[in-house]
Amino acid sequence: MPIKNRLAEMHDEITGWRRHLHENPELQFDVHDTAAFVVDRLREFGIDDITTGIGQTGVVAVIKGKTDNNGRVVGLRADMDALPIVEATGLEYASKVEGKMHACGHDGHTAMLLGAAKYLAETRNFDGTCVLIFQPAEEGGGGGREMCNDGLMERWGIQEVYGMHNTPGMPVGEFAIRPGALLAAADEFEMTITGQGGHAAAPHEAIDPNLATAHILIALQSIASRNVDPLSQVVVSVCSVHSDTEAHNIIPHTVQLRGTVRTLDPAIRDLAENRMTKIVTATADAHDCTVDLNYTRGYPVTVNTEANTVYAADAAEVVAGKVMRDIPPIMAGEDFSFMLEERPGAYMFIGNGDGAMVHHPEYNFNDDAIPAGCSWFAEMIERRMPTA
Repeated sequence: MPIKNRLAEMHDEITGWRRHLHENPELQFDVHDTAAFVVDRLREFGIDDITTGIGQTGVVAVIKGKTDNNGRVVGLRADMDALPIVEATGLEYASKVEGKMHACGHDGHTAMLLGAAKYLAETRNFDGTCVLIFQPAEEGGGGGREMCNDGLMERWGIQEVYGMHNTPGMPVGEFAIRPGALLAAADEFEMTITGQGGHAAAPHEAIDPNLATAHILIALQSIASRNVDPLSQVVVSVCSVHSDTEAHNIIPHTVQLRGTVRTLDPAIRDLAENRMTKIVTATADAHDCTVDLNYTRGYPVTVNTEANTVYAADAAEVVAGKVMRDIPPIMAGEDFSFMLEERPGAYMFIGNGDGAMVHHPEYNFNDDAIPAGCSWFAEMIERRMPTA
């Protein structure tokens, strides 16, 4: 396995960075200490072209190659934020912050990009410009969108951009990717169904929003089963149901539903939103209830550009010896999609080995993946901007 020797030598050091970040998780845009840690490491590497505060708390740094003859500019992105989860790993470096943990491996992503940054700053074995992107608020805040809105691509002249995420259940250090739609658009909905509260012993004198809610829950599943081509993908999940009473003898006045819609195609995304609006309105009306629906479009589909997917897979093959090049799409969402809407690029998966899935209290990033991940980041730069 041709892991870059220098990165193998740095394994313990990078692991130390990762575990420090794991102990000190921060949420969404409130990643001030994490960003400061990143900046301190970059300065130690001799990188002085560093800009903070992009997308509120993002960090952008530039490494110039030995020459700039081809004028190419390639961006590498890692996310920095954690999740509002109580950690249950029992690790000696477990989170020191109550109710927050790195349950998605962003500590590992940041550490691997820092490792690649140190290697690239030392060797500069490329011809062009490497732009390092350390992003806040991937977990629901849309930090990728905010960095793009702050002129990330234009200000640094980025021509193509690459990112990576760990995958539990896939062997450590292996890579997987696909061209086209890789991850889903992630939309959210909230609705309030309003009836007329009353005594549970006299339902005829009330208008029961629970009954309307039950029919809405079932009817929403017809979007996937009866409105969308079976060969297309859509997920409609109602994840939270709450009424305005906890009593056993009260028919509530209102019920609130919350959930998510995941799609891989813009046309299916439009269809799902339109059908949801019609279904909940008509079903509520059929039960003499009203409904207030708030449908929010979240992260768009993560679409890997075909040519850049090949570049990313070829680099992974150099590092790991083989790569899965056409995995099925995944219905999770990722705000790297905003960067891929502005520039061609690709998003890669790296194996995290056996263990808890992401967003689980017992999840932990596998430090054994660090040399391969760092090597892939570095290989992307050296292959996309080779020296003469």
